[in-house]
Amino acid sequence: MMKRRGGWILGMISVGALVCTPAGATSVAVVGLFKDKALISIDGGKPRTIAIGQTVQGVRLLAADSERATLDVAGTRRVLGMGQSFAGAAQEGRRSVSLTADARGHFAAAGSANGYPLTFLVDTGATAVVISAADAGRMGIDYKSGAQVGVNTAAGLMPAWRHKFNSVKIGQLEVLQVEGMVVEAGLSMPLLGMSFLNRMEMAREGQTMVLRQRY
Repeated sequence: MMKRRGGWILGMISVGALVCTPAGATSVAVVGLFKDKALISIDGGKPRTIAIGQTVQGVRLLAADSERATLDVAGTRRVLGMGQSFAGAAQEGRRSVSLTADARGHFAAAGSANGYPLTFLVDTGATAVVISAADAGRMGIDYKSGAQVGVNTAAGLMPAWRHKFNSVKIGQLEVLQVEGMVVEAGLSMPLLGMSFLNRMEMAREGQTMVLRQRY
C-alpha cells in the first residue's frame, strides 16, 4: 500500500522535504579564476564561486590564482586552467539527469512510461510510479486487470490498481519493470515515486537535483 502524508494535489512534496544524499561530483569545469577563488560548474550545473578551503559536492578548492585552480575532487588532486574540466573515472559512462525546481520548489521531469510521453512530479513520498486512469487509457493499459489496493489521500482512502510498467524513462535514464499504480481521481500529474528513484543516486544542491543511475 502506498501511504502519502497529504493529498496528491495539496500535499505535493517540497524542496525542503526531499530526502537526498550528498553525492560526489561526476565532472568539474573551471569557468572563472580569481585570487583565492574559482568559479566552477559541477556536473554541468549553474556555475558557483568557491573560496580556498571550501568544499561543495566533494570538490574542495586548495589554491587559486588568475591562471589555475588546484582542486581536490573526491580525494583526487587536480590542477585545472581556465576552461578546463575533469571527469572522475569512477563516474564516467554513468548516465545522469539534472532537474531544476520550479517557483513552488517542486521538481518536474519530462519522460515516458511504456514509451508514452509524460511529465512527472518527483515525489519521494510515493512508493511507486503513479499515473491517472485517463493516462492509462491513452496508453492502452487495462489497469483494472491489476490487483486493487487502497491508498491514503487528503480526501480519504481511494482505490488504486497495481501495474508494472515495462519501461520508465527520464531523459537518458531508463528503468525496466517498474512497479506502478493507476488511480482514478485526485492526481494532478503523474508521480515519479521510489520504485524508480530507488534505482538512482539523488543529489541536491540548491535548486538543482541530479539523478544518476545506480545500475
